[in-house]
Amino acid sequence: MFKAIEEACVKLKGSLNRKDYELIHTLELLCVQNDQITLKLELDFKLSDAENRMVSTGITNINEFMYFNGEELIGYMGICSFGGVSQPVEITGMVHPLYRRQGVFSKLIELAIAECRRRKAESILALCDKKSISGQEFLKRTGAVYHFSEFEMYLNNESYEAMEKQSPCGITFRKAVNSDAKEIARQNMIYFGDDPGEENEETGNNGILLPEEEEKRGMTIYIAKKEDSVIGKVNLQMSEGGTGGIYGLGVLPEHRGKGYGRAVLVQAVEKLKEAKAIEIMLQVAAQNATALNLYKSCGFQETSVMDYYKLE
Repeated sequence: MFKAIEEACVKLKGSLNRKDYELIHTLELLCVQNDQITLKLELDFKLSDAENRMVSTGITNINEFMYFNGEELIGYMGICSFGGVSQPVEITGMVHPLYRRQGVFSKLIELAIAECRRRKAESILALCDKKSISGQEFLKRTGAVYHFSEFEMYLNNESYEAMEKQSPCGITFRKAVNSDAKEIARQNMIYFGDDPGEENEETGNNGILLPEEEEKRGMTIYIAKKEDSVIGKVNLQMSEGGTGGIYGLGVLPEHRGKGYGRAVLVQAVEKLKEAKAIEIMLQVAAQNATALNLYKSCGFQETSVMDYYKLE
């Protein structure tokens, strides 16, 4: 059974405030429960980013598209941009189960794509849970082309506690500071092919993300060291709900094959446990078999698969 839209209104915003966050999060919980899927909306990151910006420069980019029926939020589409302007922008959204098949999602994605084109984004990635039949069919109808998949994995505490966690050769963590920005950008290029791109308001010189600014938005970057040598890095984040996230983990090629990846992962988990994380998750590209096997061996289990589609 569907409800008719009687008083349609679309609100466009550059960033989220607390009220927006609560409205969108409530709709997210409803859609997740109804559809039994996962949504990757990055709401905690976006809210933290908005609350910790030091200077307000006005709206330069529209990132939030909120579709209302009167006072009720019935649809949402968000744009996420990580890194420099040469990096793909990601879009994802949802519609209230009782207001579907009335063009809400079509309108939201139309607006989001128009905004991405206005920014001259080099590529647009649309995210969709592999189990979302309607979402998959919609994207295929738009001509979107499958690009890659990403596993979301959560730590099984029993499996983790039962494994051998001895850290080889004294790997240590050091919190990254702004002077580490170029080293972090270099490692991201090695691990993920990231190009920092051009300078913009969210980045430092040459478009390189600054660790101290990232920490204000809730993401703490750690440099992994073996004695005096940098061997890799990892990014850690705590959400408002108590979920600890592990992102951007990597070990430099010259230090691989020595168990350092496992040691960095274990220390990352321990840091999140010290921060009272209720649960711990990470994401890994499906084609990265080495990382996938490492995470499984440390007690992480696949919970969902997110497909990424490239929009022309």
